[in-house]
Amino acid sequence: GGGGGGAGFVPLCHPRVSPREPQRFHPRPFSVSLVTLGSAALCQSCRVQIRWDSAIFKDVCAVLVQGCQLVPLDQEHLVSKVCQLIHHLLNRYQVMVDEQNLNFLLSYCISALRQCSSWTHVEILQALAALVYNNGPKCQKYLPDLLGKGGLLLQFSDPGQPDVELRRAAVRSMANLCLSVPGQPYLDESYRSVCFQTFLGVLQSSKTPDVDDITFCMLLQSALKGVQSLLNGGKMKLMQTDQIGVLLAVLKKCMFHGLPGLSIEVPTALYPAPLPQYDKRSPVKQEQSEPATSNRRKKCKGKQKKGEFGEEGREDSGDAGNESVLGADMLKLHLGDVQGSPCPDPRPRVWDAGAGKEPLPLPTGCTRISSSESEYSDTEGGIQSKVRSYQANVRQGALACFLSTIKSIEKRVLYGYWSAFVPDAPGIGSPQSVSLMTIALKDPSPKTRACALQVLSAFLEGSKQFLSVAEDANDHKRAFTPFSVTIASSIRELHRCLLLALVAESSSQTLTQIVKCLANLVSNAPYSRLKPGLLTRVWNQIKPYISHKDVNVRVSSLTLLGAIVSVQAPLPEVQLLLQQPSSSGLNSSGSTTPRRFSSCEQWRKALPWAGANPLDSPAGCGPAEPCWLLHLCVSIIVLPREDSCSDSDAAFPSLGSVYEPCPLRLEALQVLALLVKGYFPMAQSYFLELGEVACRCMEEMDPSIQLHGAKLLEELGTGVLQQHKPDSPTAPEQRVPVSMVVTFWTMMLNGPLPGTLQNSPHATLQTSACDALSSILPEAFSLLQGDQQILCVTLLLGLNHSENPLVKAAAARALGVYILFPCLRQDVMFVADTANAILNSLHDKSPNVRAKAAWSLGNLTDTLIINMETMGQSFQEELSDLLLLKLLRSATEASKDRDKVKSNAVRALGNVLHFLQPCHVGNPRFREAIEESLQALIATVASEATMKVRWNACYALGNVFKNPALPLGEAPWARQAFSALSSVVKSCKNFKVRIKSAMALSIPSKRECYGSTEQFCQIWSALVVALQRSEDTEDFLEFKYSSSLRTQICQALLHLLQLARSTDLPLIGGSLREHGEHIKPHVLQYLRCSGEESETGAHTDLGERERGVQGAIEHLSGIERELQGKARVRVSLYLEDVLTDHTNATELTEA
Repeated sequence: GGGGGGAGFVPLCHPRVSPREPQRFHPRPFSVSLVTLGSAALCQSCRVQIRWDSAIFKDVCAVLVQGCQLVPLDQEHLVSKVCQLIHHLLNRYQVMVDEQNLNFLLSYCISALRQCSSWTHVEILQALAALVYNNGPKCQKYLPDLLGKGGLLLQFSDPGQPDVELRRAAVRSMANLCLSVPGQPYLDESYRSVCFQTFLGVLQSSKTPDVDDITFCMLLQSALKGVQSLLNGGKMKLMQTDQIGVLLAVLKKCMFHGLPGLSIEVPTALYPAPLPQYDKRSPVKQEQSEPATSNRRKKCKGKQKKGEFGEEGREDSGDAGNESVLGADMLKLHLGDVQGSPCPDPRPRVWDAGAGKEPLPLPTGCTRISSSESEYSDTEGGIQSKVRSYQANVRQGALACFLSTIKSIEKRVLYGYWSAFVPDAPGIGSPQSVSLMTIALKDPSPKTRACALQVLSAFLEGSKQFLSVAEDANDHKRAFTPFSVTIASSIRELHRCLLLALVAESSSQTLTQIVKCLANLVSNAPYSRLKPGLLTRVWNQIKPYISHKDVNVRVSSLTLLGAIVSVQAPLPEVQLLLQQPSSSGLNSSGSTTPRRFSSCEQWRKALPWAGANPLDSPAGCGPAEPCWLLHLCVSIIVLPREDSCSDSDAAFPSLGSVYEPCPLRLEALQVLALLVKGYFPMAQSYFLELGEVACRCMEEMDPSIQLHGAKLLEELGTGVLQQHKPDSPTAPEQRVPVSMVVTFWTMMLNGPLPGTLQNSPHATLQTSACDALSSILPEAFSLLQGDQQILCVTLLLGLNHSENPLVKAAAARALGVYILFPCLRQDVMFVADTANAILNSLHDKSPNVRAKAAWSLGNLTDTLIINMETMGQSFQEELSDLLLLKLLRSATEASKDRDKVKSNAVRALGNVLHFLQPCHVGNPRFREAIEESLQALIATVASEATMKVRWNACYALGNVFKNPALPLGEAPWARQAFSALSSVVKSCKNFKVRIKSAMALSIPSKRECYGSTEQFCQIWSALVVALQRSEDTEDFLEFKYSSSLRTQICQALLHLLQLARSTDLPLIGGSLREHGEHIKPHVLQYLRCSGEESETGAHTDLGERERGVQGAIEHLSGIERELQGKARVRVSLYLEDVLTDHTNATELTEA
């Protein structure tokens, strides 16, 4: 390329070059040297090893600035060369330009674009793109020139621009301007909108015959990168339907760009619709593939020709010589994988993934064209191979952009486009619509297939609510297809296609994405509403991949199995799968099966409990042979590694390579914990052995293994707790015996658990160990040796003083569990120590610690009430008055905290106020604290706090009303309390809060507790209004509580009638005269619907309700007789009339 004579090539590392002293050189010779330097640097840089001196590196910007100063704009050849030099140096060597030099260079480029001939514009725009890369916030003052009305970039990127290279360079500059810089301001909304519309225009354009394929691909790549930058960096939220529809349409078009054997026409906009959208396709002849080259590993090249993908714009140095994926999301497709991307397996896979079944056939047209994932050079294929590589880059860029789009759209909006991207079962005689699975099955590039699967995973993530409508358990024979059946059909098709992709895939990286996508689908699909069989196929297909040579595939396969055992557990289909013998589905997988599976009892022999007979466990607890999954997980965790099937695990040194790689063992531990959680009856036959596995893990040096060992221990403890609950459906003889639970926890406390609890460098591990210790069965705890009980309590009290908030919160919660143990709650000293520890945590600065402490405080005060009722005066006298006062004041203070703390603080207040004795109520030290606590409760009931807080506050006031020592009838606070409850029962939006307030109003057992006649009648009127409004709600979900609400109000009204005085009857009579006809149907319904479970959990039968009405009649009749006919309305007669109607209706029903 041109140059002057005179000066020879000046090497960049020449020690005599001093860019800070340009005056030593004459302008013309320097310009000529610059031309030579630019030509040499651009044409020979890959052949000349350039050594950078740090001082010269810092001065590169100054050299470029002085070069521009020495090249006038009228010497266009030199302007072109200096711009090439800017582009080359900034791109290749990642030079960061300071703001002062950036301003000069940008001004130079903008002036050059305005003044120089059009033939120089491409090089100038390439320099501009390199300058603005990651410098967007520093370019604010140049934005009007570039992106404003009539701006240069808008002119050059116009769809009417005949020079496509020029248009591409302008779009690339615009895309680089859109890159965000953390901590720096982003583009203004107006500029963002201009760029977005420009990029959309490019993506909507079609290739004209005079444009070559590679140039057009690079134009699309630049536009896609720009859209992705706007979505990621600008946190752009797509809200308008037309905007979303247009973007999704162009992305769908680009997702299939150049895909062999497929040509689709996508409309200019997609519209949200529940049914599959129409794809107008024209089949094209499949291109002749180049000779297969996938079996030959190709070396990455260190150089690229000018104009190829790696030279475009300003990229990270790590991208040189690699295929770009346009964005961080796609640069690390295996995000969350445990090692770098493995090389694709060059050998053909064994088609044996069906666990004894025939391999799934690939659909017609799913043959793949071999391609290399590295960059093509002239010696590795012709122009067709190069074109296919660039087309694959476009598809990957579109998928990366789609991934960013998914994150920028609300899920409920996104799922309106479900049918445009997710496959549905094809109708009879119609072709299958193109979808993300089309790419996953047909794209020749493994990386593109992985991209499509990652996008599909993002689509499926969080789709549980949307997919929950799916149902095909019953055969639908209707004239139309319900939406639920359409979604169910789509779920089935997704399973079918993903399993097809699984058996067809040879790339380990893509295989990992398929399995992760399956795991996401399994986690969100409503299998209980679908015909069984889907999970069985997934289960059988994934089994051989547990022994895959690549560790990432093995880990993701375990993740999928974990999803199966955790989704809507327990599912009957999964229970049947778990009952299959250990060898099921593995004997047909040939050499891929590790030797560890050949011996069912090998893992048991590795444990000290090998002598125990599993049949000694309770009858029906599970099969003598462990289920396959349990066997698999324990084998991976405790048995030495099998070198024959671990040839790709060298990257994971783990305990001197004795065991399997750490990520695999961690995943096995998590699956085992999920299995225990969801299907405890399957695991309980090996209860002690699994405890030993947890022990071994907690004894290891790796904190992550210890952590998951502690989590497994917690799940085992929780499983036993659930079994032994009073309302457990498990029969007593089917439960784990308490003696075995004692043995289990003795092993833990004599083993690593105490040491783990004191492992202060690892707070998360301590937290999990605390949670595990709190899962001990109370009956088993009482049978532990005394020193072990003391050890547990001492450890928890000590951890309550931890400086780490996670540990402190877990310890506070565990103390709240222990305080309910029968053997501990009656120990006044333990109650006092626990109370002081909880009060300490209640004042912690961490909200989470305070929330856990408040929950434990509620439990502790529940214990006070239980002890008061069971132990009587002795316990009340032993408890310190000072401690009681501290509890009252701390709970009052906590009731002003955030809602998570407040809900339990008000519960504790109600319990403490219920517990107070007359000596406390009369004590001057208590008087102020009692008044403050009551006002706090009343304020909470009347506040606009969350439902849970107000529910607990109403419950607490009900507890207060139970204390006869409090002066309920005459105290000023009582009027406020009744007024607050009356208001809530009439108008609270939440029916459960209304129910609890009605219950509180019916608690006082004496008429004098309700105060004056006026107050009593106000309560009566409020309940009557509440009964009439019991169906008035704006929230449909509240209707299911309306029957319980009416029941509770009727009980409260009858309770008031049973306590009424003669002075109350006139107002009650007037109310019945006015509203009696409206009240009567509700009371009759109350009497008819006997046997309902009330809010308190107690059942009331027909006789009890009738006796309640009869008692009210007798009480009122006695009062009315005393009035000697002075009452204008006989309330007793009203009730007798109601009871007669009820009796007549009952007799008719029985007849």
